[in-house]
Amino acid sequence: MRLVAAELVESRQILPGQWLQSFHAPELASGSRAGQFVHVRTGDCSGLVLRRPFSINTADPGTGIVTLHFRTVGRGTEWMTRVREGERLDMLGPLGRPFEVDPRSRHLLLIAGGLGMAGVRMLADEAIRDGRQVTILFGALSAAHVYPSNLLPDEVEYVVATDDGSLGHHGYVTELVQEYEAWADQAFACGPHPMLARLAALAVGRRDRLGVAKLGRKRGAGKADPLGSTTARRKSFLQVSMEQTMGCAVGACLGCTVIGVEGPLRVCREGPVFAAEEIAWPAL
Repeated sequence: MRLVAAELVESRQILPGQWLQSFHAPELASGSRAGQFVHVRTGDCSGLVLRRPFSINTADPGTGIVTLHFRTVGRGTEWMTRVREGERLDMLGPLGRPFEVDPRSRHLLLIAGGLGMAGVRMLADEAIRDGRQVTILFGALSAAHVYPSNLLPDEVEYVVATDDGSLGHHGYVTELVQEYEAWADQAFACGPHPMLARLAALAVGRRDRLGVAKLGRKRGAGKADPLGSTTARRKSFLQVSMEQTMGCAVGACLGCTVIGVEGPLRVCREGPVFAAEEIAWPAL
């Protein structure tokens, strides 16, 4: 974790009310992993005190460029859209635990709903760099809210679902998952909680649908990996990035807590990435 002065090099609106900003921040670009986030201090003129959390959309160690993709939802994000090129923003990061990819996985399924693309976008870059195949399933309200395909690597298969049927599949993005679950070695998702809960339910029944036998533990085998450990997450089929309001982003205020199967979990510290089986979905 570092405190850096990130210089804005480009700011553009890519969708209605959604912005993509590029910052020169070599210290962040070289140490960030997909799924992590930064905490940004808004200017004094915003009248706000608390920092704002943003998923690290992309990070390029070669150029030192980090990008943030966000929606304007209040004074803090509205202030960020008025920052000029060359100005510097105070960023704390990288924060949180990242996605964990099993070294044996060759086919990754990424599922995003709306702004959830910001949570999984960097994983596509990492996977392609490591020689993996990537399919992204993206859900939006309508064609006007679909993430631009030209902002994705050419190697990615990009499949779109819209609620109103104006582009791609007519319906929810979760309805596309079963077409790819046999192909995918692992799945990674970010989006609204109802979407993530549905994906978690699908993941539970995946083994039965694919006809995978459940074998008992061999005699003398070691204990199961602790829930929430890096090893356990790497073995999980579905990992989710949870979006939650944060105050301190370092685990002190408990404002971003979600309910896990073994008790409360701080999204900023134990997350924002979790294995799907760590979350008590009915409690959400």
